[in-house]
Amino acid sequence: MALRKSPNDLGENAKKTSINVLNGVLVDTIDLTNSVRMAHWTMRGPNFIGLHTMLEGFYNDLFQFGDDIAERLVQLGGTPDGTSQLVAEKTRLKAYPRDVTYTMKHVEELVERFAANAKTVREGIDTTDEAGDADTADLLTEISRDLDKKLWMLEAHTGNAEN
Repeated sequence: MALRKSPNDLGENAKKTSINVLNGVLVDTIDLTNSVRMAHWTMRGPNFIGLHTMLEGFYNDLFQFGDDIAERLVQLGGTPDGTSQLVAEKTRLKAYPRDVTYTMKHVEELVERFAANAKTVREGIDTTDEAGDADTADLLTEISRDLDKKLWMLEAHTGNAEN
């Protein structure tokens, strides 16, 4: 991977490690954003208005995180993997079903994807921290907290809570 020259004094290994992690997170974040938008657009059923409104906030937040991730990549001398073609090629998330319309099925599909995304973001925190890039680890920590909160909010709709 060739780095664009940057006055950022972070070591080359830390930059390369962080760029690799950030591009993976960016691709998954864009894919998750699009999955949430698909659910927002197509859902029908119980709790429609509450879920519809909540998901609009979710995809707006995810879009902002995607922007933050891409900007961090550029700060480190990298190039974001943000095109539709690269997202389709590199996402680690399961393809979102096109035929789902029922609100609670959308919630189940989103729970699965938020959980998967949160897991890889947490792995990225450890990887970038170990590489010496505390700022990227901090950004990913912020994203991780938000993903966990959204996951909890979705999971609460499933009725799978114990007691």
